[in-house]
Amino acid sequence: MATARPRKTFAIISHPDAGKTTLTEKLLYFGGAIHTAGMVKSRKSKLQATSDWMEIEKQRGISVTSSVMQFSYNGYAVNILDTPGHQDFSEDTYRTLTAADSAVMLIDAAKGVEPQTIKLFEVCRMRKIPIFTFINKMDRESKDPLALLEELEEVLGIRSCPMNWPIGSGIDFKGVYDRERQQVELFKHGEKGRHIFPVFQEGKSNEKVKELLGEERYMKLKEDIELLDIAGDPFDREKIDNGLLTPVFFGSALTNFGVESFLEYFLRLAPGPAPRMSDKGLISPEHNKFSGFVFKIQANMNPAHRDRIAFLRIVSGKFIRGMTVQHVRTGKRIKLSQPQQFLAQERNIVEEAYPGDIIGLFDPGTFGIGDTLVEGNQTFSFADIPHFSPEIFAKVRAKDTMKYKQFHKGMQQLTEEGAVQYFTTAAPGAETLILGVVGQLQLEVFEYRMRNEYGVDVELQPLGFTLARWVKGNKKEHELNLIQYGGSLVVRDREGRLVVLLENEFAERWAKEKNPDVEFVSTSYE
Repeated sequence: MATARPRKTFAIISHPDAGKTTLTEKLLYFGGAIHTAGMVKSRKSKLQATSDWMEIEKQRGISVTSSVMQFSYNGYAVNILDTPGHQDFSEDTYRTLTAADSAVMLIDAAKGVEPQTIKLFEVCRMRKIPIFTFINKMDRESKDPLALLEELEEVLGIRSCPMNWPIGSGIDFKGVYDRERQQVELFKHGEKGRHIFPVFQEGKSNEKVKELLGEERYMKLKEDIELLDIAGDPFDREKIDNGLLTPVFFGSALTNFGVESFLEYFLRLAPGPAPRMSDKGLISPEHNKFSGFVFKIQANMNPAHRDRIAFLRIVSGKFIRGMTVQHVRTGKRIKLSQPQQFLAQERNIVEEAYPGDIIGLFDPGTFGIGDTLVEGNQTFSFADIPHFSPEIFAKVRAKDTMKYKQFHKGMQQLTEEGAVQYFTTAAPGAETLILGVVGQLQLEVFEYRMRNEYGVDVELQPLGFTLARWVKGNKKEHELNLIQYGGSLVVRDREGRLVVLLENEFAERWAKEKNPDVEFVSTSYE
């Protein structure tokens, strides 16, 4: 394989409002990809967040889709996967993490570890990917730094190694101390550039730094560093690579405190493209033939063109524009003539790409989430990306029956991109469409997108189910013993697999007791 600049592909995970989009933009800014960072929360401003491209995201000031952005920095090609922070879109985040080699976990210094952070962390742990922690908003009143490290261990169960240490917090925040380089990085509001001073040289104190910080702050910093050196976890590259230890950085994305130094450390420490498991074993990035998998599909990224893009993570080999590949699921040969890379709304045609890169492929309806593309006559498939059990269900229909065609196109496209799941009642000739989502906001986004992208107003009728369980094995619908209990409904997913919708966990236990030879699972499977 031809040599390429080293790749770093990572996802940013956080609870809503922790500052994820702001951090993303500052990283893009330092990489020269953008020249002005848009302010998500400044609704009066004409600027919008670079990574929030969907109209509903701009209105609400939240991310509900995963954006993919690439930039260069210090010889690295960096791919950022900006995931939805809202818990209603956690499945989209899970799919995105399958394409990442590491994750940056963003934590609000005032709030600590929040519920959605816990969920997303568990997904990272499940995938055993390295996690780097950025504790944000140190320029506001915050929890004690040591207490935040204790929270990481007690709530998430992961040990931490601070790479820098904050000097003060809130209005008293003066910057960060770099433990490895033994230097202080001081910042002043409204000034560009970094003010860096060595602190402890040859066992002596730097009097200028002591003067800038003041005697009290300087001695507090010295005590903190001595405590960390004695009682803190030492840096251990192997533990970091295995997701057992998280390097921690303190800073403020909004005011640039610690962001650029974080980026420099991250690019040095984060792993490059990792092998991916297939049904024929691990496929290495060094494998000489091209391969990749589709982890996300997004319809109508450009409303003017009503297009649909399949996002592909390159696993091995070299991608060349115009190459012909095999679509393993269908066995068809496909020419990839207009591959694109993204900076949110902006797109560039890609001539070549390498393992770790994310490219967008025009999709006329060919691709599905989890599809494998390979060069030549290779026949392996990468591990499937499952759907998880929705928690909210509703019957769905078009209010205007004359818009049947647009309704079904929208339903098909939005389910294929994973925005929602849909099921049909098994009765032939009288099928009812049932929508399944993780959270209420997904339903609102579904209604909005059906109306604005497909011109269809929909009617949703809530159903009283909270669980979907796929029936594993070869059981037929009439062989299931569910008739005596009314808290369930047998349906099929869009792949035709048998699924039981259940009211609650009691109904699930009842179904399992009455069907001891049936395995009910909470994710789809192949």
